[in-house]
Amino acid sequence: MPRILLTAFEPYDRWPENSSWLTLVELTRWFHCQSKLVTRRYPVDLQIVSERLQKDLMESFELAIHLGQSPGSTAIKLETTGLNLRTDQSPIIAGAPAAYRTSLPVEAIKQSLWSEGIPAEVSNHAGTYLCNATLYLSQHYSALHRLATRSLFVHLPLTPHQVANDQSTLPSADAALMARGIGRIIQALETFAEETGHPTQLVRSID
Repeated sequence: MPRILLTAFEPYDRWPENSSWLTLVELTRWFHCQSKLVTRRYPVDLQIVSERLQKDLMESFELAIHLGQSPGSTAIKLETTGLNLRTDQSPIIAGAPAAYRTSLPVEAIKQSLWSEGIPAEVSNHAGTYLCNATLYLSQHYSALHRLATRSLFVHLPLTPHQVANDQSTLPSADAALMARGIGRIIQALETFAEETGHPTQLVRSID
């Protein structure tokens, strides 16, 4: 079975908790898989994420699943594309490809989540903030070092607890439900990895 890197983020800005980390913690309380699952929590700092992610990917993972918080989201969002773009429109890495698109079966994963009663959607634009940068860098470092790692970024809604503490009416989803969704994604990707094997060059750039 494949080795899987599962990452989430620390709190940031007005959010004293991050739904990505809350979901990851909830998942590890009960989830067991045949794969070797390695978890990481990254700070909300592009330079540190870039350095740590590149180092982590060198540990030879077949799959990298990156979780991030998306205030306002109404469903689990499966991101397909990482853009070489910062919020100021400058590239994340000068001279690197404009974008990378995941080769993972996001439509099939979405259908699998729907079948479990878990709201999900496929998104073709992860924004221009750290979440997009993480997906882009994960794919770029895999291509640069000719790694077998296929990457996926999953945006998660806030939890009800976060929304209540924020005294807002933003959409939310229970951490247990989202953890069940991430568990289902891992199971779907395990099956996909078994069926397709592990070729050495898997990342597709968009120039």
